[in-house]
Amino acid sequence: MTQQSPDSADETRSLERESTVTAETGAGVIARYAKLAPAGPGVYRMLDSGGQVLYVGKARHLKKRVQSYARGTGHNNRIARMIADTASMEFVTTKTEMEALLLEANLIKRLKPRYNVVLRDDKSFPFILIARDHPVPQILKHRGARNRKGDYFGPFASAGAVGRTVNTLQRAFLLRSCSDSYYEARTRPCLLYQIKRCSAPCTGEISVGAYGALVNEALAFLRGESDEVKHRLHGLMNEASEAQDYERAASFRDRLTALSHIQSHQGINPHTVKDADVFAAHQDAGQTCIQVFFFRNGNNWGNRAYFPRADKSLPPEDVLESFIAQFYDDKPPPRHILLSHEIAGRRLLADALELKAGHKVTVVTPQRGEKRELVEHARINAQEALARRLAEHASQHAIYARLAELLDLDEPPERIEVYDNSHISGTNPVGAMIVAGPEGFQKAQYRKFNMKSGDLTPGDDYAMMRQMLTRRFNRLIKERAGDEGEGWSTPDLVLIDGGPGQLSAAHDVLEELGLPDINIAAVAKGPDRNAGRERIYRKGKETLMLEPRDPALYCIQTLRDEAHRFAIGAHRTRRKKGFTASPLDEVPGIGPTRKRALLQHFGSAKAVSRAGVADLESVGGISAQMAKAIYDFFHERG
Repeated sequence: MTQQSPDSADETRSLERESTVTAETGAGVIARYAKLAPAGPGVYRMLDSGGQVLYVGKARHLKKRVQSYARGTGHNNRIARMIADTASMEFVTTKTEMEALLLEANLIKRLKPRYNVVLRDDKSFPFILIARDHPVPQILKHRGARNRKGDYFGPFASAGAVGRTVNTLQRAFLLRSCSDSYYEARTRPCLLYQIKRCSAPCTGEISVGAYGALVNEALAFLRGESDEVKHRLHGLMNEASEAQDYERAASFRDRLTALSHIQSHQGINPHTVKDADVFAAHQDAGQTCIQVFFFRNGNNWGNRAYFPRADKSLPPEDVLESFIAQFYDDKPPPRHILLSHEIAGRRLLADALELKAGHKVTVVTPQRGEKRELVEHARINAQEALARRLAEHASQHAIYARLAELLDLDEPPERIEVYDNSHISGTNPVGAMIVAGPEGFQKAQYRKFNMKSGDLTPGDDYAMMRQMLTRRFNRLIKERAGDEGEGWSTPDLVLIDGGPGQLSAAHDVLEELGLPDINIAAVAKGPDRNAGRERIYRKGKETLMLEPRDPALYCIQTLRDEAHRFAIGAHRTRRKKGFTASPLDEVPGIGPTRKRALLQHFGSAKAVSRAGVADLESVGGISAQMAKAIYDFFHERG
């Protein structure tokens, strides 16, 4: 199957949902669908009476699998509840069971069914990229689709880890990290050259050939040839020292120190494992933690803990099996996957990942040796991470209960939304919404609002708050009507960064929209804007001022500070786009290649705007027709 989607008519066949959904549910409904179920491999979806997907599963033989549900007996409590809730089913056939496994993982991640193990917090991992779409390669942090020409190394467990590694690699190999446009505009070396983190190829401080040698050394190090690279640098340092070129010798010494710094921060660096991901699961108090370690080219690129949503009755091996299939839905698997538990579908998983990756993938549960030690180390980390989480949750639930008491809520809030906005003298105004709950910040639910400044008086914070809340809660109304997707559910508490004015503006918006029952509070700093003297305003109630050491106050401060951080970050991103925008970006037909050629030839966009048609034609890649279009664009503007 070339596309893992139920919409592909060539590769899948779907049984349409009944046009009128009845209230009937249970084994009898499933029995009727079992008669229509395909006989081959594929994926099935079980839906409730409201059309919501309850469960997504795969099967080698769909008809037999559905018939097993139709029997209605011999199931555990979880499956029995799922069967009782099922009102309809949908089927998608695939050519092989491997394709069914990949499609199942894709659908679970997208639909998040109630009865499946669901991978949460599935952010893409950062990579180090040495970009090769320019004559002078650039080193940078990269996240997302790997569609830029160059060499990718990773994944790294966090943006912080890859950022630190890139900084250290710059000290070790003196590679440029600046953008191509910044590089082309340089007339003298920048600060990075002065602090010995770049060799300044932009101004010819190093030849292109010598810079290429530095790039090759960096590539060799990242590919696991660290000993060879360090041995060569050590030899060059000794040669320079013997020639009494002590400044050059010191530069090699500093580079060796930087490389040692990278390796010292990697913790475990296995001898027998080159490319592998290590997964270890630990369960306690009805929750599961899965710890993932990444090893590439013998380097340890860090680890991350996951807490998938799963039924308490599921054993760790079942949670682990479903988790791994979803984990690699949008990530390239390595050649080896090491597990803490033996899983039933190990061979099928390996075959499916091999089909996806285009190279052989082994999935094993090691019993001895260094691989077993790596798995045990991951398991201990999973155990410790889960213990910390359970302790934090116990404390967090107590704090949320305290919030409910202080703010007269009926019960501890499950979803808190916090709003803030950011601008400089009214320019580039941005609104921000963050979401938190007993399990912490829900960053996938964060939203930013680029304010429609034509409707605002510059600097009018009240108008910004009204516009942001109107747009947000209109989405809630549409979601309740079934017109919007997930992510706009009703908050139990809304916190506004501000005082009585912002609170009044927020209440006016919700009343106009017919949502007066949503709990709102405004949080303002004290007279000198000192943290710890915050005042909490609520409509028609006395102003609250909590004791500085009250855990509820600390929780409110943390929520407000996170909203402030997110708002400022969104504002800076919008402002930066304004700074880096070029008039050439608006010229029809001018892409990155022609833009680079024009800037290299004329030096700046301003010079391009002043050039005549003949001068523009002299630039490589600019035809007579394009030269005329560029000339007309600037002169019609001016």
